[in-house]
Amino acid sequence: MNKEIILETKNYIKELKIAGIRNDLNQKLAEAYRNNTPYEELLRDLFRDAYDMRKENGRKNRIKNAKFPYKKYLDTLIVDYLPESAQAKFKELKSLKFIEENRNIIFSGNPGTGKSHLSIGLGIKACNEGYKVFFATVPQFINQLKETQSERRLTNFESKFQKYDLIILDELGYISFDQKGSELLFSFLSLRAERKSTIITSNLSFERWNEVFNDPALTAAMVDRLTHKSYVINMNGNSYRMKETEEWLGQ
Repeated sequence: MNKEIILETKNYIKELKIAGIRNDLNQKLAEAYRNNTPYEELLRDLFRDAYDMRKENGRKNRIKNAKFPYKKYLDTLIVDYLPESAQAKFKELKSLKFIEENRNIIFSGNPGTGKSHLSIGLGIKACNEGYKVFFATVPQFINQLKETQSERRLTNFESKFQKYDLIILDELGYISFDQKGSELLFSFLSLRAERKSTIITSNLSFERWNEVFNDPALTAAMVDRLTHKSYVINMNGNSYRMKETEEWLGQ
């Protein structure tokens, strides 16, 4: 093998930013030389490895950039422990068809029934399948909206978030918001309506959302906008976490 040609080839690969080829080039060339591998087969194998590496790196970066607080997977979810409404829709939601259809999901019910596990599991599956996802609690997100507005960056912030295929807003209902925060969230969700998908988890029924937003008219408009053509999943039931704990203690 000509070392000068190999070095020059590596430099071209580096400049073209084709990850997955440069580091393994010597090994691949040696194997091809020993096995008398045809040139077209060698090229195919080199570029296939680069493609696989780029695809895997993209998947990992999507999960990292989504800002999940922890990892939860649909495959580890015990579906029989979920409330009946979630069990009935589980396969349909798992298909991620709701993202293609730009539909929302509202998981509403008492604490501990699997709302966050479901939403994060769907988010990670979406990342694995190439969708761009972002996760935040509702209080965190409203604070971000307020900060960007005060810094006159709200328009850019909203434009950036319209590019996400799926946004997950967790824990609506634990903290109430002032008029400004409520209006900013409503405006943001209105921009995404029927254009992109949003998942919201809440410990409150819709009738009690006014306790969070303190504005009956705005609350009614927000519920109407969010639930239009959406999956509304009743998550009231026995604690999923308690069932997991009982099973673990019984082992």
